[in-house]
Amino acid sequence: MEKTFIASSKVIQPLLHSGLALIIGLIAGAFLMIIYGYNPILAYTALFRGAFGGMAEFAETLSFAIPLMLTGITFAIGVKAGLFNIGAEGQVYIGALGAVLAGAFLHLPFGVHVAVTTIFAMILGALWSIGPALLKIWRGVHEVISTIMFNWIAFYLTMYFALYHLAEPGRAEKTVSVLETARYSVLMPGASLTSVIFISTAFCIVIYLFLTITKAGYELKLLGANPDAAKYAGVNAKRVILSSFIIGGLAAGLAGATQIIGRPPTWALYGTLGNVMGLGFDGIGVALIGRNNPIGVIIAAIFLGALKNGGRYMEYSAGVYSELVGAINGLIIIALAVPEVMALIRRHLKRYKP
Repeated sequence: MEKTFIASSKVIQPLLHSGLALIIGLIAGAFLMIIYGYNPILAYTALFRGAFGGMAEFAETLSFAIPLMLTGITFAIGVKAGLFNIGAEGQVYIGALGAVLAGAFLHLPFGVHVAVTTIFAMILGALWSIGPALLKIWRGVHEVISTIMFNWIAFYLTMYFALYHLAEPGRAEKTVSVLETARYSVLMPGASLTSVIFISTAFCIVIYLFLTITKAGYELKLLGANPDAAKYAGVNAKRVILSSFIIGGLAAGLAGATQIIGRPPTWALYGTLGNVMGLGFDGIGVALIGRNNPIGVIIAAIFLGALKNGGRYMEYSAGVYSELVGAINGLIIIALAVPEVMALIRRHLKRYKP
């Protein structure tokens, strides 16, 4: 009886914290709208209707959620290993670039082409993650510094190729579109949801199983929770750090691919990188809201996708300026992320307490 109560409390307590944080975020957003003369009830009604008002709206919400659940995994797997990996942004760029290269210039049968393009993008994302991993392992360079550096390198490298080598003739605002054989099938006419959602969700579930039932997953969590205990147990810290970076790179590379071969109507990379920019950093919020649990990350990604999709309707229906919509969404995300941020700080202080 006591064990059942403890187990249930571990599930219910985070839900209560998240629910309270959501209410606080919504109230803070409402006050912000009132200050600027908008009707919060009308605005929130438009947001909900735009995100969940029908099958087409919900499908679009899921389209926004797909890359976020993957970049959320990148950050979450790092936290599980005791790392603050914010390199998903650059790995998304490289993955998207790889998807354009393989999707537009390889000529393969349908099915094979989609698989090869997806895998190629994931491998490039993983390769881009190895640099910060090796700097961490060999030189002790903090992952925040190295991943920020690699993010900027990836940004300018991808921008260079998109503008000067892969631009579609006569349309400098985008790269060449990937071939039809490299595109995931659209699930619903009128929405941008494609079958890539099954790949993305399956990836998150595989990572959950990896962390839950495998020895390597246990070692990764042990290193993040208690480095001294991991060392005593014979865990190879260097191998665990490298594996966490590679898994994160695979996830972020896949996220980049989903925006090229799994998101109509462009089927290409924008010259401004607008269809991939910010996804890596948004994934940090998704991971924190989802408590760094892969299943929680899926749910949090759908929630953030709803804010992004429904936020457009706040502008159309309630007249709320897009900048204010972004600020309101930011307040809600911050409020939801605070409980996990505080938990991370407490765990960090506990680990290094003399």
